[in-house]
Amino acid sequence: MNIEHERYLQANNKEFNSIFVYPNNTIKTSKYSVFNFLPLNLFEQFQRLANAYFLILLFLQLIPQISSLTWYTTMTPLMVMLSITAVKDAIDDLKRHQSDDRVNNLPVLLLVNGKMKEDKWMNVQVGDIIKLENNQPVTADILLLSSSEPYSLTYIETADLDGETNLKVKQAISVTSDMEDRLELLSAFNGEVRCEAPNNKLDRFSGILTYKGKNFLDHDKLLLRGCIIRNTDWCYGLVIYTGPDTKLMQNSGKSTVKRTQIDHLMNVLVLWIFLGLGIICFVLAVGHGIWQNKKGYHFQIFLPWEKYVSSSAVSAILIFWSYFIILNTMVPISLYVSVEIIRLGNSLYINWDRKMFYAPRNTPAQARTTTLNEELGQVKYVFSDKTGTLTQNIMIFNKCSINGKLYGDTYDKDGQRVTVSEKEKVDFSYNKLADPKFSFYDKTLVEAVKKGDHWVHLFFRSLSLCHTVMSEEKVEVRTPEDRIMLFCKGADTIICELLHPSCSSLCDVTMEHLDDCASEGLRTLMVAYRELDEAFFQDWSKRHTEACLSLENRESRLSSVYEEVEKDLMLLGVTAIEDKLQDGVPETIIILNKAKIRLWVLTGDKQETAVNIAYSCNLFEDEMDEVFVVEGRDDETIRKELRTARNKMKPESLLDSDPINIYLTTKPELPFEIPEEVANGNYGLIIDGYSLAYALEGNLELELLRTACMCKGVICCRMTPLQKAQVVELMKRYKKVVTLAIGDGANDVSMIKAAHIGVGISGQEGLQAMLNSDFTFSQFQYLQRLLLVHGRWSYNRMCKFLSYFFYKNFTFTLVHFWYAFFNGFSAQTVYETWFITCYNLVYTSLPVLGMSLFDQDVNETWSLLFPELYEPGQHNLYFNKKEFVKCLMHGIYSSFVLFFVPMGTLYNAERNDGKDISDYQSFSLVVQTSLIWVVTIQIALKTTYWTMISHVVIWGSLGFYFCMSFLLYSDGLCLAFPDVFQFLGVIRNALNQPQMLLSIILSVVLCMLPVIGYQFLKPLFWPISVDKVFDRIQECRRLPRQSPVQTKLKHSSTRPSAYAFSHKHGFGALITSGKTMKSRMSKKNTLFSKR
Repeated sequence: MNIEHERYLQANNKEFNSIFVYPNNTIKTSKYSVFNFLPLNLFEQFQRLANAYFLILLFLQLIPQISSLTWYTTMTPLMVMLSITAVKDAIDDLKRHQSDDRVNNLPVLLLVNGKMKEDKWMNVQVGDIIKLENNQPVTADILLLSSSEPYSLTYIETADLDGETNLKVKQAISVTSDMEDRLELLSAFNGEVRCEAPNNKLDRFSGILTYKGKNFLDHDKLLLRGCIIRNTDWCYGLVIYTGPDTKLMQNSGKSTVKRTQIDHLMNVLVLWIFLGLGIICFVLAVGHGIWQNKKGYHFQIFLPWEKYVSSSAVSAILIFWSYFIILNTMVPISLYVSVEIIRLGNSLYINWDRKMFYAPRNTPAQARTTTLNEELGQVKYVFSDKTGTLTQNIMIFNKCSINGKLYGDTYDKDGQRVTVSEKEKVDFSYNKLADPKFSFYDKTLVEAVKKGDHWVHLFFRSLSLCHTVMSEEKVEVRTPEDRIMLFCKGADTIICELLHPSCSSLCDVTMEHLDDCASEGLRTLMVAYRELDEAFFQDWSKRHTEACLSLENRESRLSSVYEEVEKDLMLLGVTAIEDKLQDGVPETIIILNKAKIRLWVLTGDKQETAVNIAYSCNLFEDEMDEVFVVEGRDDETIRKELRTARNKMKPESLLDSDPINIYLTTKPELPFEIPEEVANGNYGLIIDGYSLAYALEGNLELELLRTACMCKGVICCRMTPLQKAQVVELMKRYKKVVTLAIGDGANDVSMIKAAHIGVGISGQEGLQAMLNSDFTFSQFQYLQRLLLVHGRWSYNRMCKFLSYFFYKNFTFTLVHFWYAFFNGFSAQTVYETWFITCYNLVYTSLPVLGMSLFDQDVNETWSLLFPELYEPGQHNLYFNKKEFVKCLMHGIYSSFVLFFVPMGTLYNAERNDGKDISDYQSFSLVVQTSLIWVVTIQIALKTTYWTMISHVVIWGSLGFYFCMSFLLYSDGLCLAFPDVFQFLGVIRNALNQPQMLLSIILSVVLCMLPVIGYQFLKPLFWPISVDKVFDRIQECRRLPRQSPVQTKLKHSSTRPSAYAFSHKHGFGALITSGKTMKSRMSKKNTLFSKR
């Protein structure tokens, strides 16, 4: 495949553009087609070792010489399971197809042969000119040519790209803006564009438009796919990037099939079982060969060999495969069917949870996948967006300081600040354009506006022009009085350095106001202006145009030009905007911290904004030992900053004798795991996107990961969507932990896809995050319930299910192993055929499903009050390889008891009337009855939350076994179908004998004693951390119920003095934005250290 280094296109010239074979505007997020669905889906399903195992087993059962079971006993459940999974996958992919078709078939107006023709999005090509109208989404990445608005301005909403809901402004190229909507001029337009190859950088575009021998274009003329046209009747654009080449799709990330850790573990365990099964079959085949050689060969007059058996060796080979079929129940296919049912049930609980229903938007929580439930109980790291995820993303004007006077508070006659009520809010009815929902209580500001106060009017004129919200923004305008004014709005850390010395006293007063507003959690921006000389402006404008059109070092040249004009500013004042945290965010983060869940905030916002939110939501605290800031601009500086931070947190981690350093010096091959490291205090880390770009490189990524993982909270600022995904991938690559990403915008999609679990917030920013997520809800606070209640329950239930399921099948199957030593290793089954058929399907299915769907070790209230209960899932303590071996050993012991106790009881035994009962059928009945009692009592001991359903399915299944036994062994069926039902009257003749009943009781007691003893001794001799928590819960239950005490959350006072918004620049040529934020923390903050 050819790699595109530069894009070259010509407007209205399809023949020329087709030479480069650019993709059309079709997008594809689906996985399957009609032709590849069956092979691709089967290929994915047979990647599960168990499915491949059952397929091999099916082929073996088709060979009559070795099959002791009919082929349909495996074929039917295998087909059912494959079909159910295939239908589920097909439905999921059909939804993706429908979504793709809905987007690809959206209408667009295309300029063709001098006329506007309605076509579909998918037919748009590079070089086409399209027309967009108000409230329409942008079809592709287009170069703005003209619009209906004055100065060819176009207003766009970029929520699906950068998370900002405020409108941005773009301006068309000056040479094409005069074309307006005259189709003859647009059709004749044949400009040529040379630009950079498709990339994922949302805020950068490098290219040149050549038209009539002149060069035009700068980085701010591109409208990106995913934006929506607002407050603009129409605009025309030249298509530059289409379909997969658009910046939105370049940031989407790859879709991967997500499997849980338990899925991967089960693959390993099935392989173990397969190998163990092979060893057992080999041992039994050797035993059979020896027996046939020593006894069977001389016993052929009573037990003749088949014609195809020429020797004992051939007979042993055939017996090997016969036992391979008989012992297949060590991994029954019903295991996977049951797992899918359990996951579906636990997913429905999430959908039905009324406490995760958000009434204001009528939005319930939704599990969009049914395969990840138990992994919700194992999350160690949460990666969260900020705007719209932690905050409400609703900006409200709260206060302002203008020319040294603070507006927004209300005072009484004595000058004391007072609280306000709705009745006292300012009446804006005189202004027909005022928002009726807006509430403001300081009437002095409105009075100043009405009186025509010069500074107030100048302040609001600046805000009306600089209305995109970012770290620094400048507008140059010519007033009606023919004065050229530069208005500038940005963070105090930037603006203060650009002020004229004469503003020092005003700056001191304004900074006091700014600090007061920041301490209340308000977002502050400083506003300033400068009047420019005509000659200076003309000269500067010329140099600015040259810098914009340069292809080399454009950013540095623009920065130098901006510095010439960004000085000697006159201070106007400060704005204070409120973007409230969502309800319950601080409390949720505290609870997640108690559950040992680490939170990293990955945001495109500037540093001050993210840090202030981090303090507001308790991610950072005043009591932290230190918060490290990584802001280097080269490898060595960043390495030094990271190592200096690690030296403070854990000095020994830098020594050559450190175990991890020793391990890394061996240069292990990927994948390898870096163990958890514990810091000697409480620390935080801040790193911006520029530094992160270096830190994510191969030679620094481990330094970054080791340092960040020792911190309680981490903030990554100024990040691109792809960088968010890279941070998540870095964690997954070197840490054996479960990651969860949560966000609400299209800029979070790649992060959501990259994490083990993706959660979409259905908020203000469209549906992209929600449609690409695994779970969705409307409020961040619901995350604690998703993880600590539903996730923990799902994990506990799945672990109980697996340990019990493997145990009951090991016990059931391995009885055949002991029996082989008494039947000449002839592959005869211990149990009656119908019992084998019904054991997993009927007799033991409902009890284990009931436990796996309804069991609770503690209720939801205790789960939230004691987040420490979540910790075992993070370390996968309840089901792992060690627990599996315990299940195996327990199964071996139980099968030994279940075989030899009845064998000892029935050997040469007689009935009360002297008749012999030492027969195969009586023995089989006693063994299978003992087995049913053992596994039933075993699951009763495992059940901690008893409901009526639990009693019905557990004791009902036991009763159903006896009812079925009386039916299947009744005279009627056995006489009517003697070839099918052969145990005539055995239950009636055997279970009325006292030695039979005593044998069953003894078997059950011997099997249960170790279980009860282990459950009693385990907390005493092998306790885990949560055992103490359960003790505390028991103590609380015994105490009289008291009213809950409301704990007042602490809010930091030592926050940065001000912070601002960020993201894309706007306002075309009228707004020229320059240097990036100078990362300088407020002097008042004593917690931060720069290395």
